Amino acid sequence: MNPLKWVNQIVSEPFYFLHLMTFLSYLIIRHSSASVLSPEFSARLLRREIQAILGFLVLTVVKVVKEETWEAFIADSFLLAKVFLVTVTLFLDYHLALWYIFGFVVQQPAYHGLGSSNRLTPLQLESLLTEGNTSRFWLVEFRALCSSSCIRASRFFPDLSITYSNKNLSFGIVDLGLFPNAAEKFGISLGGRMGQLPSYILFENAVEVTRFPEVDFESKGSHPPITKKKLSDKPD
Repeated sequence: MNPLKWVNQIVSEPFYFLHLMTFLSYLIIRHSSASVLSPEFSARLLRREIQAILGFLVLTVVKVVKEETWEAFIADSFLLAKVFLVTVTLFLDYHLALWYIFGFVVQQPAYHGLGSSNRLTPLQLESLLTEGNTSRFWLVEFRALCSSSCIRASRFFPDLSITYSNKNLSFGIVDLGLFPNAAEKFGISLGGRMGQLPSYILFENAVEVTRFPEVDFESKGSHPPITKKKLSDKPD
């Protein structure tokens, strides 16, 4: 990511700005409380802090290797940082830990780029599919940006659209958070904390060819992980 864009995003997005300020506030609280803590307690607290930092760094390195998108890496890194911060502050003062828990309620923003995909309403999608004067194939992502799974996967679809979009294959995005009544028409359930989202449906000449995850995935126990490789391989 461009450093200037990253700085602008930190300042303009409440999620990044508030989290950054919350993490920095611990340094201020820690410094101001040093004079009232006993040497023994300060030594134990320092050991907890070192353990938390080392644990965070190790797990973050693992996440760097595993995650495919910046959004997923940020989500996991911030979650780890919050867990370790709350753990340390519980040792210091549980009132402070509760304050931090309430301070982490802002939702992470999704990736805003579209790539070569088109943002569509359900009516626009239906018109494109029925008129048949555009692409033969349409791969459509159904998402809701109040879903953490959709936010984590929000970069996959635009990236794939840049790679694979052509005269025969077009990409569309429908936000079911804005149009929840359209979910049933496309066989998507919004129950269970929107567990079926994101869903990806491939249409050929207005007829559904395949979808991911499959309709009966809930009977198998859990939502299959969404990865760029799975999405690119699925149509095959």
